[in-house]
Amino acid sequence: MKYYLIAGEASGDLHASRLMSQLKAHDPQARFRYFGGDLMAAEGGTLVKHYRDMAYMGFVPVLLHLPTILRNMSMCKQDISQWQPDIVILVDYPGFNLDVAKYVKGHGQTPVCYYISPKIWAWKEYRIRRIKRDVDLMLSILPFEKDFYEGKHHYPITYVGNPTMEEVSAFRAKAEMGNDDFLRHNVLSPHGNIIAVLCGSRRQEIKDNLPAMLQATDAFSAHYQAVIAGAPGIEADYYAQFTRGHHAKVLPAGNTYQLLYNARAALVTSGTATLETALMRVPQVVCYETPLPALIGWLRKRVLSVKYISLVDLIADSQVVSELVADTFTVDNIKRELSAILSGPAREKMLRGYDVVAQKLGDSVAPEQAALRILSYLGGDSAQ
Repeated sequence: MKYYLIAGEASGDLHASRLMSQLKAHDPQARFRYFGGDLMAAEGGTLVKHYRDMAYMGFVPVLLHLPTILRNMSMCKQDISQWQPDIVILVDYPGFNLDVAKYVKGHGQTPVCYYISPKIWAWKEYRIRRIKRDVDLMLSILPFEKDFYEGKHHYPITYVGNPTMEEVSAFRAKAEMGNDDFLRHNVLSPHGNIIAVLCGSRRQEIKDNLPAMLQATDAFSAHYQAVIAGAPGIEADYYAQFTRGHHAKVLPAGNTYQLLYNARAALVTSGTATLETALMRVPQVVCYETPLPALIGWLRKRVLSVKYISLVDLIADSQVVSELVADTFTVDNIKRELSAILSGPAREKMLRGYDVVAQKLGDSVAPEQAALRILSYLGGDSAQ
């Protein structure tokens, strides 16, 4: 089978690469072409465009790079038409991918699969009309999405398990191996004396969140070392402009799990990182700066369709972690919440909440289940 995949950011590259690995395991004739990143490239096939040339976030950056975005989209559509895949697999990245889905469905019979649904349950719920029209197979990695799609919108989906659960479990099974060498090599404090700082994978996220995070961690520098998890595609020099004058160290990309394994607590931007931190059992404060915080805080209560912004709280359907967003995102608030989870009852309560999250996610191996479902849809013998 010929598979065309589109992932527009680092997390999508990871999840798509694991899906590709499972597709190869169950379909020896698998051929790949994709918009993605280095992890997907390591699985073989042809990388058409790297996600670092696509990941623009926020109204102004998108507007400034609109010609590039439109060129990338046109290139993608033409490439799909020329290659004629058996299926197009979209991985999150809805602004780009839903437009591609519309094009594919309007120009032939190629089926469209969405692996990792757009978060339309939080905002832009109107996109359900486009999904119903243009997406043939929706594979969910969040258990609460099934009720949203099927119960509210009568659109069938398949929950395949959560890939982060499997990734974290695999890491924890071998975490002790080489851990002392990791700490020595990176000149880090002993296990448990670290505050992990996960400030996002995009430049705009880092610019918005990291300064306040560092101001907050400085208050704890006498006893804890603040360590930033570097993001793929972000140069060390970019972090340097924010870390100057602060007690913080930046780790190269690819060390997030090892960092969390050694952390006492973490400051985390909203996204998959909040779930990774929970499954690594590290108490956290969710931090997300926005422009016009007072206005966004007001709108959040009236526009968002959900009570929470972190995946941890959404999956638990209760407040497990503190969410400092918009008007609540302040240095003082971060310091207060961080102090509460370094020790004491708030820390233990959060860890109990993490147990609920893990139970709800289950133990299915998401990439394998997704690959089998795709092959079953396509009528592949190996899916039987």
